[in-house]
Amino acid sequence: MARTSSSLRRALAAGLTVLATATAALVATAGPAAAATTPGVDVSRYQGTINWTSVRNAGIEFAFIKATEGTSYKDPNFNTNYVNSYNAGVIRGAYHFARPNISAGSTQAAYLASNGGAWSADSRTLPAALDIEANPYSGGYCYGLSTTGMRNWVQDFLNTYRSRTGRYAVIYTTTSWWNQCTGSWTGPWANHPLWLARWSSTPGALPAGASVWSFWQYTSTGAVSGISGNVDRNYWNGDRSRLIALANNT
Repeated sequence: MARTSSSLRRALAAGLTVLATATAALVATAGPAAAATTPGVDVSRYQGTINWTSVRNAGIEFAFIKATEGTSYKDPNFNTNYVNSYNAGVIRGAYHFARPNISAGSTQAAYLASNGGAWSADSRTLPAALDIEANPYSGGYCYGLSTTGMRNWVQDFLNTYRSRTGRYAVIYTTTSWWNQCTGSWTGPWANHPLWLARWSSTPGALPAGASVWSFWQYTSTGAVSGISGNVDRNYWNGDRSRLIALANNT
């Protein structure tokens, strides 16, 4: 995801291997070596004006779109991207860039839910994603929180988002950041889809306790018709029908 500085945010993403275990509510298939994957992108204002019809015609089937950051920032291109991607037939979801050192998880989840992260069963709206990764600002790699403090912050966010929307949020992270900053916490993965950040040709070791990835961001320098310049490219670990099932919570 492009935000304040893409070079700062995922530089420590760890390598991954594909696991061949399906988790019913999260993914439909074992992994790209065993079954279909579905191509997607994630975008923010840094991609400028996007021609979503061209993006869809290029084979992109889903997009995560930056909505919010902290408790005071809403991406200026979010509303346009969110509507136009939907109208082009792209399955879309919002994402929130976490700032755990400036306010409570509950506060930031409520801000997301009120500013684009709501959900409806319309076959094209995914549960929103919590983007939690290395701090690109001052305050330390783990935002100055202890592992217990970070676990509590994330759980507070997840609980509030579920209370507001009825859905389990997707969690975007890297293996190295998650294991270091949460103390290899395994708690969320029974219910929350993992969106893995790993810029490589293969995925490998997952965050502690995660049995399978649902989304994988594999490059920050992708090219897609309808988007000027580089764009983050992603896979969904399954076919479009299973992605629609996740969107509809079925």
